[in-house]
Amino acid sequence: MKKYIIKRILYMVIVFFIVSFLMYFLFNLIPSDPARNQLEAMKTSLKPEQYQQMYQQLRLEMGLDDPIILRYARWMGLMPTVKNGFNGLLQGNLGYSLYFKKNIIEVVVSPMKTTIFLNIFSTILALGITIPLGIYCAVHKGSKIDNFTMVFTIIGYSIPVYIIALVFIFLFAVILRWFPVSGMGTPGANYTGLRKMLDMLYYFALPLIVITFGSLGGMTRYVRAAMIDALSMDHIKTARAKGVKEKTVIYSHAWRNALLPVITLIIGWFLGIFSGSVIIENTFSINGMGSLYIKALNSHDYDLALAMQMFYCVVSLVGALIMDLSYSFVDPRVRVDK
Repeated sequence: MKKYIIKRILYMVIVFFIVSFLMYFLFNLIPSDPARNQLEAMKTSLKPEQYQQMYQQLRLEMGLDDPIILRYARWMGLMPTVKNGFNGLLQGNLGYSLYFKKNIIEVVVSPMKTTIFLNIFSTILALGITIPLGIYCAVHKGSKIDNFTMVFTIIGYSIPVYIIALVFIFLFAVILRWFPVSGMGTPGANYTGLRKMLDMLYYFALPLIVITFGSLGGMTRYVRAAMIDALSMDHIKTARAKGVKEKTVIYSHAWRNALLPVITLIIGWFLGIFSGSVIIENTFSINGMGSLYIKALNSHDYDLALAMQMFYCVVSLVGALIMDLSYSFVDPRVRVDK
């Protein structure tokens, strides 16, 4: 197990460096001048000679005239910068946001908490619905409830999430007025403690419902299919023939076998939410990582966008490792050391 984990971590490091270089290279292809962008606010207050002198000095400090491989090494923290020595991504320095005028690490902390909270909460809600529903439909295959659920899940699976969001906003926020249209809290309210949390949950309710609803189709059908395959196994038939209680057969034997492929879906779906949160957060005006990423691109703050892209890369790599390791915990027969 230890050898496997070490080997996988080494693979993760290699993949991380490859992806980071490719992303850095692609972002540097965008026609933008970081030095000129940083001095934009001072342009009107400086004489042309002073502006040009400061511009050239800043380009020198930022190493913008150096080959891209050297700039990447400095950005990553593998080489010292002209001014601050080793001070790159590996040292915890994500860079400086030109749009927010502060370090990127300070910019992303609050949106990251929001996105993680939104995604974890929606994952718990989705699993709490899809797993029992998928098991029930598999056990009662061909029943009216099963047929209705399959039709319902096909509809939910085929509709894009932004369409679901617009329909739910119109229904629950405009017509019924059960939930607010957008935002993260009551404007002008200075709630604290439990009252603040309840207010935030009230504003997050509709986005959570949209994310959960958009997940029901695929996840329910996947759990149902995995359970049907598990229930058709020979040892399940043998257990039933021996008179083992149906609940024991379903939840202790069949579900354990069905859980292994379901884990792949759950972790992969959870990772997909982070990238999919761009749509939801922008639709509901939620200050999360998704909306921040769009804001960074629109404002040409490419250092911020690149740092966030690296965050998604790390989340994906760690998620893939957790998914592989979880196999051995669910099914001891699966060895992960080879």
